[in-house]
Amino acid sequence: MPTTSLSLTETPLLAGILRRADDALILGHRLSEWCGHAPMLEEDIALANIALDCVGQARSFYTYAAEVAGEGLTEDDFAYRREAGQYRNCLLVEQPNGDFAGTIVRQVLFSAFIDPYYRALVSSRDATLAAIAAKAEKETAYHLRHSGEWLIRLGDGTDESHQRARAALDELWPYTGELFEVDAAEAALIEAGTLPDPRALRVEFDATLDHILTEATLTRPAGGWMQSGGRAGRHSEHLGFILADLQYLQRAHPGATW
Repeated sequence: MPTTSLSLTETPLLAGILRRADDALILGHRLSEWCGHAPMLEEDIALANIALDCVGQARSFYTYAAEVAGEGLTEDDFAYRREAGQYRNCLLVEQPNGDFAGTIVRQVLFSAFIDPYYRALVSSRDATLAAIAAKAEKETAYHLRHSGEWLIRLGDGTDESHQRARAALDELWPYTGELFEVDAAEAALIEAGTLPDPRALRVEFDATLDHILTEATLTRPAGGWMQSGGRAGRHSEHLGFILADLQYLQRAHPGATW
């Protein structure tokens, strides 16, 4: 009988790949929850397409992770057979959708980070990572533009839409600090030219966000204390509910094929 959980030894490279893969998978799953529920048909399709982009990025990274890990693993093993503590996604992407403004703010904050990150990753000395990033960056550039335009509409719209955007920004801002954290294992990959240094992207992140927020008549929250722990497998309770949905079939019928 196949086991339902994956025992995994993470090398620094594997951990670095899983950070990007898990970010994309969990965000894609969150966005997919809007399918059939978005405020208009056009946006329903747009959010579904962004979700598909994210899942496609996750598949590319998981396929490479399986190659790096060996042992006959597949992308499905990484998506469906790990426990919550083995996921390396940042806390931001697992936060609930909230209202439409909350989803848009979350997308702007993440896209303002991941788009320049992928542009930098294109120059990686790891040819596979560089190739994945070259495709993904074209998608994240659109994600940033689309969500940024929506945030401007909401922030500079009615009193109600402005208030909701403001509340979402205040609530989600403390999750942005984790995007720029670097541990010892990642530092070695940065030194080797395998991964870009996220800390070097902070200036561009701030500039992009300030431009969008100015047009949206919103103010970037002050710094202060930041949430952390997702990269080390310490997640909010929200991830468990996501995985219960995402992994149900594989857990109920281990080893099933179709």
